[in-house]
Amino acid sequence: MALGRSRGGGPQGRPGISVTGRRAGTFCLLLTVALCVQATRVQVFRADELDHNPANQRLTIERYSQPRGNLLVGADSVTGSEPTGGRYDYKRTYTDGPLYAAVTGYSSQAYGNTQLEGTEDDLLSRTDSRLASWAVWDAVARKQNPGGDVYTTIDRAAQQAAMRGLGGQQGAVAAIEPATGRILALASTPSYDPGSFAGSSAADQEAWNRLQADADQPMLNRALRQTYPPGSTFKVVTAAAALQHGVVTDPDAPTGAPYPYVLPGTTTPLVNDTPACDEPGQSLDTAMVHSCNSVLGYLGVQVGLDRMVETAADFGFNDPRLDVPVRPARSNFDTRMNESQLALSSIGQFDTAATPLVMAMVAAGVANNGAVMRPQLVDKLTKQDGTTVQLMRPAAYRQAMSPAVAGQVQRLMTDVVENGTGRNARIGGAVVGGKTGTAQHGVDNSGTPYAWFIAWAKPVGSGAVAPVAVAVVVADSDATDVTGGALAAPIARSVMQAVLGR
Repeated sequence: MALGRSRGGGPQGRPGISVTGRRAGTFCLLLTVALCVQATRVQVFRADELDHNPANQRLTIERYSQPRGNLLVGADSVTGSEPTGGRYDYKRTYTDGPLYAAVTGYSSQAYGNTQLEGTEDDLLSRTDSRLASWAVWDAVARKQNPGGDVYTTIDRAAQQAAMRGLGGQQGAVAAIEPATGRILALASTPSYDPGSFAGSSAADQEAWNRLQADADQPMLNRALRQTYPPGSTFKVVTAAAALQHGVVTDPDAPTGAPYPYVLPGTTTPLVNDTPACDEPGQSLDTAMVHSCNSVLGYLGVQVGLDRMVETAADFGFNDPRLDVPVRPARSNFDTRMNESQLALSSIGQFDTAATPLVMAMVAAGVANNGAVMRPQLVDKLTKQDGTTVQLMRPAAYRQAMSPAVAGQVQRLMTDVVENGTGRNARIGGAVVGGKTGTAQHGVDNSGTPYAWFIAWAKPVGSGAVAPVAVAVVVADSDATDVTGGALAAPIARSVMQAVLGR
């Protein structure tokens, strides 16, 4: 009997796979591969991008699910965290917020982080890998480490003296420990309360908007982020350059500066603010005591552009990355000028501009025998239990002058306080060296002058490096006598007294 052929069968009678079936299977396989590729791309290659996407609220919610680490002055915390009862469990609080705002900056759920709250955010917000006891186990167990703490270098008494001295005036103070570079005070007025907008409520937004609209710019950190023409305080840099490069060998000998001193290439004399300067050949010491523009402008030209630029750079000028770790504005001393512009720059005018921080470095470098230390605002970073994560150590910045020249400049600054324009900075039982400055600005010098004072102080008879150097600028005041000696010197004195009495 003949056997019929199986319908659609293959060898040994197995059912066959149609072309359509094979195509469907291939398509499903391709879809599976595409899905795996997409999942890998999203979960691996785009993970960081998606984690930090502003639309992703998961990380933000997690960030505020625990208290933030703290910033400390001495042994005392000047920040905290409090429960909100809202979507974000905790928000930042500040103790004496306006007093330390120039140091801490702010941490806001709506507006981000600035100053130390920003530079040390990883540690404070618990994401710094150094906080983990065992990173692999913490990841497996999904353990959340508490935020770490930041110990600042700020001296409470010096900070209080700075803010009290500035009062309602617009200005700033920076104080440094010369031997280490530790920043002892960093004040800016008018100030603000960073806790007033730390949350994300309508009240926080209103507080933020008020601060942004304030014409006095209370949120501007004038100690770090604002530059001003330093005026005659810059003459300390010019005197150091003249002595270091041999243009002047004896501070008490005639300098050869003519009077009147006509700016090179012009018919314009460089005028002085006192008749005591109006005679030729004054010594460097006399010129510093009376703050003679004609002598110091002349000496700056004799030093020459390249060497003036070099000396200014040794004190911190023209450095765009002078991080403390907060990055300050760049202080400027032009590198291309004609001689008349150089003369004006050598007395702190023309395009010369400095932050109070850099002018404090100038005073500190003189006090530290010519060695300028890198300024630092952080003493150490720790875990919540006090275990040290990182200890900051003093670091040299530049050698601005030899110790012998530094000794000569110290004497010049001491004479300014004892016999000249800096008398308001005298402190009983202390040796004080300083330099006043009254910087003109505005169209045709029509603006209210900036009143400056830089100084250092140490106990009488002390052979050690002065424990404090300070720079003060008063940018706007209702006072009738707008000079560095009248306005800024008393503030510097109070800050130095606070440190000396520590």
